[in-house]
Amino acid sequence: MASSNPDAPCSCDCFVSVPPASAIPAVIFAKNSDRPRDEVQEVVFMPAETHVPGSQLQCTYIEVEQVSKTHAVILSRPSWLWGAEMGANEHGVCIGNEAVWTKEPVGEGEALLGMDLLRLALERSSSAQEALHVITGLLERYGQGGSCREDPTPFCYHNTFLLADRTEAWVLETAGRLWAAHRIQEGAHNISNQLSIGTDISAEHPELRTHAQAQGWWGGQSTFDFAQVFSLTQQPVRMEAAKARFRAGRELLQQQQGGITAEVMMGILRNKESGICMDSGGFRTTASMVSILPRDPTQPCVHFLTATPDPSRSVFKPFIFGVGAAQAPQVLSPTFGAQDPARTLPRFQTQVDRRHILYRGHQVALGLMESEQGQGQQLRQKQRDLEQEGLEAARELLAGEWAPPPQELGGLFQAFVERESQVYA
Repeated sequence: MASSNPDAPCSCDCFVSVPPASAIPAVIFAKNSDRPRDEVQEVVFMPAETHVPGSQLQCTYIEVEQVSKTHAVILSRPSWLWGAEMGANEHGVCIGNEAVWTKEPVGEGEALLGMDLLRLALERSSSAQEALHVITGLLERYGQGGSCREDPTPFCYHNTFLLADRTEAWVLETAGRLWAAHRIQEGAHNISNQLSIGTDISAEHPELRTHAQAQGWWGGQSTFDFAQVFSLTQQPVRMEAAKARFRAGRELLQQQQGGITAEVMMGILRNKESGICMDSGGFRTTASMVSILPRDPTQPCVHFLTATPDPSRSVFKPFIFGVGAAQAPQVLSPTFGAQDPARTLPRFQTQVDRRHILYRGHQVALGLMESEQGQGQQLRQKQRDLEQEGLEAARELLAGEWAPPPQELGGLFQAFVERESQVYA
């Protein structure tokens, strides 16, 4: 069953800059995760692991076959589900996903969420292209489906993905088990809750065109344009709004061509006028992420995550995979075991408090920023100062001006989370 309110506001925006669009020799990835207003997003670190052959893995709704080895990942995810809205792995692969609706109907049954597919790809791939193959393979085997929000009224959609690594990026757009992909080898690109791949298809499902012909969506003689063929003829309001955000995001990237940095991407994610930094009705930007993926494989990738809503009033904190990388407890939500309303059937009949420590402190700070001008300005300045420290640390590290021991690098995110928590204390 699809969403009962087809015009419900919902969105995400993903961005990538591949040299020469970037100001430095690095791919820069960014995403705003726009979700139900009160949903809590946590940041989860999972180390690399080996698994028993033939074992099963429980995802949000279904089990899939586990692989023998999984990579270390950092994930920003709605705390009630298994998958993630965005994240990265130890090999410098980053992925963000977005909701999309097409002529292909959204299935009623529970399968893999797009967020599950994202996490599975990060755990199982060492390049963006390999991640694409992981997602499409799982899609073919298990399908995608299930409610994507913590509510008794189902809210279902298919998914698009932006996948990046140190050398390139891919856009992967799906319609049920069908898909098309576009490879990005240079320049800046964004996606925003709509099909964007036209005739520039780099790879596709082998039955994509025959299915379109069988449905009467494409005659087989004209040039095959994926977005034109599979997009809904009558666009719902939410997708018309996505078009405006897509255009605004593209213009903001074009304005910075050749000079795109992590800080520039953070500025784009904070842009409220365009709707990219969303605060509309029941939805808002609940978490954000920006990653620097240097072309030089000897340099570490640096991932900035907020773990809190509204990037315009949040701190992007640096995470680097290393020996000392571990879970920051302040950004981990409480768990409820078998009594979790996401697990008991029928699902989502009750609500539980999933707020983590940093989220609670940040919500108090947000209230002060809105109601107490003087104290709010002081808090915002402390946030800016802390974030600038993280950006400067990343700049010095990538410029070879700072070479801390691996243990210190791995503990960088934890240190910044602790300092932000003190700001709100």
